[in-house]
Amino acid sequence: MRAIVIPSFGGPEVLTLREMPDPHPGPQQVNIRVAYAGVNFGDIMDRQRGYRIKDQLPYVPGLEVSGSIHEIGAGVEGLREGQPVAAFVKSGGYAELALAQADLTFPLESQHGQLDLAVAAAFPTVVPTAYDILVHVARLQPGETVLIDSASGGVGIIAGQLARTLGAGLVLGMVGSAQKVAYARSFGYDHVFLRDNFVEAVHSVTGGRGVDVVFNAAGEPTRSQSLSLLAPFGRLIHFGNASGNPDVPIEPSTLLTGNKGILGYSISNLSRVAPKLLAATAHRAVELLATGQIRIDITGTIPLEQAALAHHRMESNTHTGKLLLQVQL
Repeated sequence: MRAIVIPSFGGPEVLTLREMPDPHPGPQQVNIRVAYAGVNFGDIMDRQRGYRIKDQLPYVPGLEVSGSIHEIGAGVEGLREGQPVAAFVKSGGYAELALAQADLTFPLESQHGQLDLAVAAAFPTVVPTAYDILVHVARLQPGETVLIDSASGGVGIIAGQLARTLGAGLVLGMVGSAQKVAYARSFGYDHVFLRDNFVEAVHSVTGGRGVDVVFNAAGEPTRSQSLSLLAPFGRLIHFGNASGNPDVPIEPSTLLTGNKGILGYSISNLSRVAPKLLAATAHRAVELLATGQIRIDITGTIPLEQAALAHHRMESNTHTGKLLLQVQL
């Protein structure tokens, strides 16, 4: 099979197309013939500095795919060969064949119709992340104010829509450039601010009260700045460190005196320790997409062999929405 590999850490140019041995499913696994693979910032971090992979080079990146089931391993029930599916694959998505756990493989048929394969490849990371953070981690209450960093990215455009659907009173976003403001506003945001001056802007639109929930995947310095904006009983959800900057220690007394909290979310770790929880959210995501309650904006579909171009676009300050690699028709 053809696959994109990371042979060494570095820039987009290290991504290499190679012929690799076909994988075969073990117990409770399926082998998916991949049509599309989603591109995520976690892939970028793996390529740059071995975010999750450490000494596993050469490594095939890719966390999410869509396609059809090619082979089924022992003990798998409820799935069939040829069935259209999406899957959270943990790794190996940038390839013609990808192994997935059966319980993290999601049929695309629903009572409301079948998801398009391109849309299906775009949801297994971003929709569960946004939904889990709002519903299960932050436990968003009607009328609360939400602040979402990277509001024009894959998670951001879903989180804005979901926050509105869940009854948030005020939905605020941050972006890195002025060109992204109008784009993010179209996904349910009341106000979208530039990251350079968001603290002052949030104070202004909330009358100094601050916010109840913050999404932070950028790490420092926006994490510490966002923490200062939390209203009493506010929750900051930390789910990434895209900046790569060192963490700033947080004194427990700061949380105590501010009546605020910091919570964490990792979809990769959740898939390992509690896959049934992730699967339940993913099945809910299929319904939300099939019924049109949320939409994913796929802003680019790039051939597998041009994966370096996809990474370059994602790392640029102009990227919005969701990027896909087209593996095969």
